[in-house]
Amino acid sequence: IASNIGLIPKDAPFYSFVFKYLVPALIPLFLVNANIKRIIVESGRVGIAFILACIGTSVGAIIGVQLLDIGAREGDLAGIFTATYTGGSVNYAAVIQSTGFDDANIISAATAVDSLMSALFLAGLAILPASKWLMSKYAIRDHQQEAEQEKSSTKSEVTGFSIAAALTFSLAVVAISDLLVAWVDSLSDGFDATRLRYVFITFLAILPASFFPKQTAKMHGAETLGLVLAFVFFTAIAAGADVQKLISVAPILLAFVVIILAVHAFFVLFIGSVISKIARKLSSDPDKNLFALSLPELITASNAAILGATTAPALAMARGWPALATPGVLAGVAGYIVGTPLGIAVAAMFAG
Repeated sequence: IASNIGLIPKDAPFYSFVFKYLVPALIPLFLVNANIKRIIVESGRVGIAFILACIGTSVGAIIGVQLLDIGAREGDLAGIFTATYTGGSVNYAAVIQSTGFDDANIISAATAVDSLMSALFLAGLAILPASKWLMSKYAIRDHQQEAEQEKSSTKSEVTGFSIAAALTFSLAVVAISDLLVAWVDSLSDGFDATRLRYVFITFLAILPASFFPKQTAKMHGAETLGLVLAFVFFTAIAAGADVQKLISVAPILLAFVVIILAVHAFFVLFIGSVISKIARKLSSDPDKNLFALSLPELITASNAAILGATTAPALAMARGWPALATPGVLAGVAGYIVGTPLGIAVAAMFAG
């Protein structure tokens, strides 16, 4: 609104600064606690369900491109939505930058459509357990016992040192990643390594978190700082949008998102049900079978993929599944890790 009524400019050097310097710093800030070993060990069935959710999102984006004409850069849009519906805003921003997608009208419309459909999707997930018939199609499991790590968790104090440490870590990861991109570029004249920038950033960010978790855990407030920078990014990208053009492209993007979420739901709910049924028939003790999935586990994983690491535990607690709160967080953090590479891979499929 501010840019369209002339309060702020539609284009300014600061916006370029945000895209070039702030967006890369988002990823390491969100990944300071992305301990791969813990995610694999503790996410359990929610982790299995999360893999289903990621596959569903990716296939949905690919099908959406085949069914709809969403413009010359539809492949990049497929990658962008794949990223946000497996990770979240940080991956959304990263793939936009990685693909060089610079149409502010489409990005702003996509952001608006994403916000609307995500809210509706969350509401749908919240009411699914009310159906006893639907619950019966999956493994029945008690999720009311709170996980041990939740009981022993303590509040962390954000300090000036922890914020400074988080910023230093983030900028160091970005700098090393850019050096790697330059080095890979120097090895071959015919290969553009620019798209690998965010893959390198993701990889370098999770290494310390996985091998030195106690040290990275001291960077309290890193994710909150990353969220603040994400808000700056969305403000900068929205400032360049023309409201009339935004409204004109919103309907086709709405249809595109509906297809993605429908295919995602099919994989999570239907394929998840089939896997759970087979696992229960083959196992003498379904409670110990990783593939005997319950509906709450599938819902938590879907929530973590579509809406992220914050709403997944919130919904789990609200529905009376405290044992799924921590796996929900871990699945959401896993989304931060895989969202960007997966989005870039889907975009690359359509690169001509």
